[in-house]
Amino acid sequence: MNFPLNIVVNSEEETINLAKNFAALLNAGDIVLLNGDLGTGKTFFVKNICAIFGIENVSSPSFTLVNEYKNGKKIFHLDFYRIKKVEELYDIGIDEYLGDNEAIVFIEWSDLYKEVVPKHRYKINLKYVNNSSREISILKNE
Repeated sequence: MNFPLNIVVNSEEETINLAKNFAALLNAGDIVLLNGDLGTGKTFFVKNICAIFGIENVSSPSFTLVNEYKNGKKIFHLDFYRIKKVEELYDIGIDEYLGDNEAIVFIEWSDLYKEVVPKHRYKINLKYVNNSSREISILKNE
């Protein structure tokens, strides 16, 4: 997979295949930012990456703010959507999550608090095209 990647997926199967290919690149310590409007598939993408690592029952962390998963890989799945101010992120221990070199960290709605995310990361933008299609771009910043 070469970056930047810009692709239009036209089905859930194509999205799942992209997630599988992307998952193969991930290592402990990686941070993946996901942005896009409601319903564009951010959680769906994370869920399918986690499935590759044998992690089931993945859900949106919109109300819990952080979900932690472990099954061979340690995953932190955060959502900034309901955060009202940056101090709340420090209250939940954002530095510890981002600094855990044994975990892969996914952050939905990361653009809401760009100041807390490190420069080395993957950034995925999902854009609604129609009911079955999404435009997905993946950037890698090192």
